[in-house]
Amino acid sequence: MYLCLAVVLIAFTLRFVMELWHLFDYALFGESEADLILAALALVDLTLVGSLVVMVMISGYENFVSRIELGENDEKLSWLGKLDSGTLKVKVAASIVAISSIHLLKSFMDADKVTNDKLMWLVIIHLTFVASAFLMGLLDKMTNGKPKP
Repeated sequence: MYLCLAVVLIAFTLRFVMELWHLFDYALFGESEADLILAALALVDLTLVGSLVVMVMISGYENFVSRIELGENDEKLSWLGKLDSGTLKVKVAASIVAISSIHLLKSFMDADKVTNDKLMWLVIIHLTFVASAFLMGLLDKMTNGKPKP
């Protein structure tokens, strides 16, 4: 499964490069500032999803397969070894909220091309993600008794 996630990460990297090319295309030949902002938001969105995949791969491997042993002089990620499956779910939910926020902002910036019904549903879905992430964090805090880093 982790190898498949690595393949997904490669696909996101390729898509990032394509979007980066579009960013320069919009910067040089774009018709409006909004096109440039939307291209930049697409890069941020892909970066968030890629980071999420990396976090799930590393912490999932360490939680369920084997501990990652590093030497004393090696740099270590601050969250490595501290994320249990419950905390990882909360971080995934928070990342989904961030990704949803970017998608919602992109829709609002393109509001003249999006129907009001669709905007309403995007807001409702985003608020559902926010409420779910909040409740998952609350449940994790209640279960573990203290907040996780």
